[in-house]
Amino acid sequence: MNLLNSITQLSHEFGTADYVQGGGGNASAKDAQTLWIKPSGTTLADLTPDRFVPMDRRLLEALYTARVPPDPAQREALVKNMLAAAVFRGATGRPSVETPLHDSFQTAFVVHTHPARVNGMTCARDGAAVCGKLFPDALWIPYTDPGYTLCVRVRAEIRAWRGRTGTDPALVFLQNHGVFAAAATAREMRRLYKSTMATLDRAYAEAGVPDALSISPAPRPERMAQVLHTLREVVGVDQPIHLVGAGFFSVPTGPFTPDHIVYMKSLPLLGEATPAALRAFIERHGYWPRVIAAPDAVFAAGTTPRNAALALEMAKDGARIAQFTEAFGGAVYLSEPARDFIDHWEVEQYRRGVI
Repeated sequence: MNLLNSITQLSHEFGTADYVQGGGGNASAKDAQTLWIKPSGTTLADLTPDRFVPMDRRLLEALYTARVPPDPAQREALVKNMLAAAVFRGATGRPSVETPLHDSFQTAFVVHTHPARVNGMTCARDGAAVCGKLFPDALWIPYTDPGYTLCVRVRAEIRAWRGRTGTDPALVFLQNHGVFAAAATAREMRRLYKSTMATLDRAYAEAGVPDALSISPAPRPERMAQVLHTLREVVGVDQPIHLVGAGFFSVPTGPFTPDHIVYMKSLPLLGEATPAALRAFIERHGYWPRVIAAPDAVFAAGTTPRNAALALEMAKDGARIAQFTEAFGGAVYLSEPARDFIDHWEVEQYRRGVI
């Protein structure tokens, strides 16, 4: 089917490190009856046409008329079950929690990504004002907890936009999250992303903000061994820990987007990874640090080599976002309530498990 071949190719093009990290981002295609969506936790780069989850659009519509409980956990559990019921019989894979949001667009293709260059604006103090100037025809959504609440808000905003203009917005920027791009054709999707990135690149160049990070030489093997030994000593030998490292760079002091929390937890350890510092961190936050910003290097830890590598990748992504925000008034991190919701959200726990 041309739709599935096209969205697969778009997923590969926008599933690179320039646009997403880990299992982040999303892509969908639709006709009048069916919406095909990326399965939760999978990567855009690894998608094949047969892996997209086919959804009954008529049943997706029912999500917006359902009586949902006020309790967040109960609400998201209900939505998860309703999404599962909308999957066509015989299909496999868990549909993305953002499926109803994708269905709110009328266009055939929707691609959602989290580029650092985009999030330099969406995570900036002056982000909304800058968006209005750089992208006057785009929709800006203030930060909203992901999941059903975000889907309802974006759907209402798109409908209001449609009522004013007669069309859907081609770009929807989500504060502290990323961007949704909607297009009728694959060619138009590519043009839309190219134009968006070029506009932001010009703004950063005019502000004198560099694209690349300044990173010192990588730590030596004996330094890596020292930090790993200390981590295992404090966390416990029964907990599998893998460590990767990079030269020093300026690690952000908080998370910018939900994906940063999923892959590197909310907060890094700032300073040397001494036993006392690690114990104090665990006592205060309830988890051991996935990123350690020592004076001479940055270390990332995980229960698997892949988890550790992703944590380091997300730390670098956050550092680039922080650097870009300097063009637009400085950084704005996710609030503590937002962090708490994501940390305890079953959907994100599932994504952690899949990746």
